Amino acid sequence: MAHIHEKIDFTVSIFVVREAQVLMVHHRRLGAWLPLGGHIELDEDPEMAAHREAREESGLEVELVGTRPPTTSPGTRALLAPRFMDIHRITDSHEHIGLIYFARPLSGTVTLAPAEHHAIRWCDAAGLEQLQPPISPAIRWYCQQAIAELA
Repeated sequence: MAHIHEKIDFTVSIFVVREAQVLMVHHRRLGAWLPLGGHIELDEDPEMAAHREAREESGLEVELVGTRPPTTSPGTRALLAPRFMDIHRITDSHEHIGLIYFARPLSGTVTLAPAEHHAIRWCDAAGLEQLQPPISPAIRWYCQQAIAELA
């Protein structure tokens, strides 16, 4: 997807948990183990992007976890707040603001997206330590939080 802006984009990460395991993908271009996720497109809100990315990258329909405020009215729709947010540098001149969601699978069969990933797998806390290449400390922390909150 093209960048929304040359300096900054908004992205979603979805840490999907089932039975004390989190779904991880080995990203083909980045060569790293990551959660599901990607850019928020111009015609999407963050929730729509999270659902689309989960479906495209894993074949799963997911339930995003959190509380939606009861403030929806004509012309306004309350969004589910992400569990966490971060900002991370992609290049010297480009950053991503990441909206980090925790989710549970609702339906579907886990399916590899071979154009985007080398592998896809469920990992428990011990399995996260076995991934090669090793996951970053930040990704490990989010995985552990998601498992602790949703298991």
